[in-house]
Amino acid sequence: MKKRMLVLFGFASFLATAAVHVRAGGQSTLVITMTNDTQANKIVVLDAATRSVVQTLSTNGKGGVSGNAWGIRQYRDELLAAVNYGSGTVAVFRRSGKGLIFDQLVVPTSSPVSIDFANGHMYVAGTDTVDSFRLVGGHVGALDGTAHLTLAGGGVPPAGATAQVGAADGRTLLVTIKTDPIPGTVDVIKLNDGAVSGSAEAVSAPAGTLTPFGFSVYPDGTAVITLAHSGHDGLFRDSAFKTTVTSGGQAGDCWTARVDKYVFIVNTGSRTISRVVGTGNNIFVDDPVAANVVTGGSPTDTDAAADYLGVIDHTSGTGATSHVNLFTYNQFGELTASGSPVDLGVPNADGMAIMQ
Repeated sequence: MKKRMLVLFGFASFLATAAVHVRAGGQSTLVITMTNDTQANKIVVLDAATRSVVQTLSTNGKGGVSGNAWGIRQYRDELLAAVNYGSGTVAVFRRSGKGLIFDQLVVPTSSPVSIDFANGHMYVAGTDTVDSFRLVGGHVGALDGTAHLTLAGGGVPPAGATAQVGAADGRTLLVTIKTDPIPGTVDVIKLNDGAVSGSAEAVSAPAGTLTPFGFSVYPDGTAVITLAHSGHDGLFRDSAFKTTVTSGGQAGDCWTARVDKYVFIVNTGSRTISRVVGTGNNIFVDDPVAANVVTGGSPTDTDAAADYLGVIDHTSGTGATSHVNLFTYNQFGELTASGSPVDLGVPNADGMAIMQ
């Protein structure tokens, strides 16, 4: 009897171990971008470990967005949304094993530019509005709130000015708006049970700075916001910029991704990635050049998860193309290139999301 119990226990242990390996083997860390094609937009799905393309899926719409951040965004490694700027829709995909499947099209109130998921909602910032859609049963549900974007000096943002949307916390949504040669705006929108509620409060970028662009938010609601065209980074808390702005000594600091206490900033002009640390009152430049983008292209959007940091870049001129650059990071925020950049064979790829 004792021997039989030992055999059964051993067999049960084997099954449990096998199940763990099956689950691990059935999922891959995915790196996703979109071709941004103005006639037939697609998402491109890569396996992070092999850097190979595993899927190219239609978004059932037209691309064409530019000068933005978070044109694609993932939610809990289950959903992925991508903007069809030219069609005025957002394509939503669902995780299925080692890849994605198309799920639905969502229609915002203006041409979509940037996406975020938080507070049980999907938020979409467009050319002149920001919308909230409630998440229901693992799908994107109905529109439940809209606010019109506005500039700090008054008026409606011009086309191409919207940069990024992101939830600061459960009560506040932020949208960055770039309006060179004037400083630019951060719109602060109140949330009610996660839904967009009321009108936007327009906050000007600090004096002597330009172009609020990409940002990352800490759990306490403090945001590190790039001020891209003046080479500064600003700290935004309680609906206001703190008095101190920081320069990392790099050109075109635009896109960001946060990993724990570190915020990685992609500098498109310098073709570098910086690493900073934000507190409630200050930003400290931990490493102005944590990594270089070596393709000769200008780096743009970024995301970080599952020990990977991904960055898109674009070359110009004859044979212009886009690349996916992958780096691994450790607990100290140190970056190491993960293989050679992947040539996507399209000139204007946009957006980056990593699903672990």
